[in-house]
Amino acid sequence: MKVGVIGIGLIGGSFAKDIKRIWPDSSIFGIDSNEAHLEQAIQLNLVDAKGDYDNLTDAELVIVSIPVDVLVRELPTILDACGDDTVVIDAGSTKKLICETVASHPKRRNFLACHPIAGTEFSGPSAAFEGLYEGKTNIICEVEKTAFKLQERALELFQKLNMRIRYMNPIAHDQHIAYVSHLSHISAFMLGKTVIEKEKNERDIFDMAGSGFESTVRLAKSSPDMWTPIFEQNKENVVETLEEYIENLQKFKQLLLDDDYQNVYNEMNNTNRIKQILKGIPLTKS
Repeated sequence: MKVGVIGIGLIGGSFAKDIKRIWPDSSIFGIDSNEAHLEQAIQLNLVDAKGDYDNLTDAELVIVSIPVDVLVRELPTILDACGDDTVVIDAGSTKKLICETVASHPKRRNFLACHPIAGTEFSGPSAAFEGLYEGKTNIICEVEKTAFKLQERALELFQKLNMRIRYMNPIAHDQHIAYVSHLSHISAFMLGKTVIEKEKNERDIFDMAGSGFESTVRLAKSSPDMWTPIFEQNKENVVETLEEYIENLQKFKQLLLDDDYQNVYNEMNNTNRIKQILKGIPLTKS
């Protein structure tokens, strides 16, 4: 199988490593705007060679894992270049604008809109590893708009990766992901900002930071190049989640000001049920 990976970072590189494991005879070429990333990807044996859009016509599978603003701009051109028997899948953390962008494209049938819910706070080719997608959920949107035989090829890969498949419309995807992913990243970035600003005057603060702080702020190490366009594309939903989050923070603050520790306890105790909601979600290697 001839595979193209556009964007050789954590997501694209991890797909490439697993594809080489599943199909050892596959040939993988990489496309990336960062020449150093391409060179590194070859050295790490993530891809076999550099490629360009001219190579897409012969590819059976193309994985696009680039920032969503670039994805919206490049996806129509990628579909223009791909062959009739090429299936193109993306990994964008937003779906509504991406699907709208190619809604009337002549090769819309070649595109499968995906969002694998997997990742770490690290980026670049060196962050890629086998098994990133093991047991993870992959959201697929507008599956009915993709040619059935091309769906099957992508689904075979996801099945061999042991991914859980959920089908969702793009609007619902963007609403839900704002709560469970986008808000988490904003919280981590702003917690990190708060501590960094405090650290200017209290140099010892990081000596006191334990595993709880480290795990909470871990996402603040994520790439701003990737996350800024995500927040831009999903602005309406992200603002709504922030308003609800800020309201809850203000209520909690007021309970403390009122010395209402019984309700402080109740708030935390009621939220403990998140353990049951999250039960079964596999931990991500980092």
